[in-house]
Amino acid sequence: MSIMDKIYDVAIIGGGPGGYSAAMYCARAGFKTIVLEKLSAGGQMATTAKVENYPGFDESIDGFELGEKMQKGAEKFGAETVFDEVTALDLQSSPKHISTSSSNVSAKAVILAMGASPKKMGIQGEDELVGNGVGYCATCDGMFYKNQTVVVAGGGNSAASDALTLSKICKKVYIVHRRDTLRAEKSYLDPIKTAGNIEFIWNTKIDKLIYDKKLTAVLLTDKISGKSYELKCDGLFVAIGRSPDTDLVKDQINLDEQGYIIADETTKTSEPGVFAVGDIRTKPLRQIVTAASDGAVASKYVSEFIHTLK
Repeated sequence: MSIMDKIYDVAIIGGGPGGYSAAMYCARAGFKTIVLEKLSAGGQMATTAKVENYPGFDESIDGFELGEKMQKGAEKFGAETVFDEVTALDLQSSPKHISTSSSNVSAKAVILAMGASPKKMGIQGEDELVGNGVGYCATCDGMFYKNQTVVVAGGGNSAASDALTLSKICKKVYIVHRRDTLRAEKSYLDPIKTAGNIEFIWNTKIDKLIYDKKLTAVLLTDKISGKSYELKCDGLFVAIGRSPDTDLVKDQINLDEQGYIIADETTKTSEPGVFAVGDIRTKPLRQIVTAASDGAVASKYVSEFIHTLK
């Protein structure tokens, strides 16, 4: 029987930690569960070479390997995985309908776990230096730069938060911002001023990454004077925002101003039978462990919803 002929209890869009946590709990509860993932198990986590802040591993673990372990854990209880790209969703029908690039799937409940990706600067070498001098999450990767010098690119809440996190780990932190003031909330400003090792570089843009195998410096250009110069550093954290992968659902459920799905700690969205887990939903902290937690919580409310259909 192909997946086109089945009606699943739960369809999960996205195979990251939130998706596979939900799949494991749902399948273990006896629900016929499918995970639809367009790339590989682990989602964005699979691109991380070293995961050091996920409980249960006294040594770091490769993000791709951790994703595969999560997949196997869910499939142990009967969850199915199909690697295929979802192209359209009808979340207001009953059952819900999902179109992929090669088939159609129906499910009583849908868990959205497509994630959010950090915005990139678009500078040559940025992609190849990820894990070798370029990062997008100070909480995840800051410890790799203990007692070293780092640059934070950005001027919003994410940049301010990353700078404060790094100031407790690194010898020196530079905040490079295109404007002459931060856009971050006032609550960040006093701690930054009193940190002692954070320095602002205003009205400046990063034009080039200087590296061999690892980042060694960034080329900065002062937007007022036009002068360029090198700033030596061991790491660059890009904090210019994130983009939630919500294009498929933006006309069907409520999103906030940044495009994240509005869902509280119950993971319920504005559409009955549709739940959002992980980085794609509104939340204060986006980490592997919080995504996995969302998946477990979602399974409880999925169960409640499905039982109302009987």
